[in-house]
Amino acid sequence: MLNKFLTLCGIAALLLFSPVFAGENSLFAPDHLPFGIPQEPDLLVTRRGFALGYSNKYRQALWVSYILTSENTLGKRIRRSNKFAIDPAVRFMPVRPADYNRSGYDRGHLAPAADMTYSTPTMANSFLMSNISPQIPGCNRGIWKRLETQVRKWALQEEKVYIVTGPIFDLEYRAYRSFRLPVPKAFYKVVLDMTPPYKMAAFIVPNSTSKKRISSFAVSVDEVEKATGLDFFSALPDDVEIMLEMQTALDQWVQKP
Repeated sequence: MLNKFLTLCGIAALLLFSPVFAGENSLFAPDHLPFGIPQEPDLLVTRRGFALGYSNKYRQALWVSYILTSENTLGKRIRRSNKFAIDPAVRFMPVRPADYNRSGYDRGHLAPAADMTYSTPTMANSFLMSNISPQIPGCNRGIWKRLETQVRKWALQEEKVYIVTGPIFDLEYRAYRSFRLPVPKAFYKVVLDMTPPYKMAAFIVPNSTSKKRISSFAVSVDEVEKATGLDFFSALPDDVEIMLEMQTALDQWVQKP
């Protein structure tokens, strides 16, 4: 009887503390995560277009990972849908589109809709609420949009880039008035190019209005890892990962932001 009880406790612990996998693709989403998972999440969702690591605590993704190619950027373009929807994979207090009504925050995409125009499923997936984070309108429609546009230019330039993006929270995260979602203090974006010469670019952008140049928010990947506790591209050879993650200069990118 005791052994049976201990076995049941062990199973319960695994269910409680192990990440859950959901989505359309294979469990480990090799198409979206060729260089490793930044962090084992509460829920790993894999879909056409991107993979994401969802946090039950913050009720949003801590990271979204995807590959952007020149082919997808230049190919057929599906019209922006604007059809936000609950993510059926999220079972714990799923966020609804209406939760943002009269909140003062935009439904900010992590994997941009403009990067998902190459098919109807990828466009629809980008509007699931698991890919959305609360953004100040001036950030979402300003500096963050300009950074997303710059990354698309790099995808055209390099033919393929690997992108991880997500929110950064205060230790005591903010939730204003009746808006119950934690509001990020900033957002990060990490871009990897594996065409020689190998290079990385990383940015931490405050969740606020800014007219500064994109380059003023450039940091090293090491700094993003320190701010988030994530480990980006951990499957790269150690010497390559260490060298790239120390970079802060954008000189190797032909089109500098």
